[in-house]
Amino acid sequence: MSQSREKLMQRKAELQNRLQAIRADLGRGLVADSKEQAIQLENLEVLQEINRLAEVELAQVEKELAALDD
Repeated sequence: MSQSREKLMQRKAELQNRLQAIRADLGRGLVADSKEQAIQLENLEVLQEINRLAEVELAQVEKELAALDD
């Protein structure tokens, strides 16, 4: 496996792990405390953006891997 392909595979695994962790966080729901909920809602926006960016990067990595296969 070329070093480039190996690095892409590593990055793909990192992104998949990150997305899995983010989705687990997003799936936890809100706590009962209203002050804590406010903080969670602020964090939710950040997590959603991080999730979106990770998905975009993962798609790019997969595209690059496919190009190496051609």
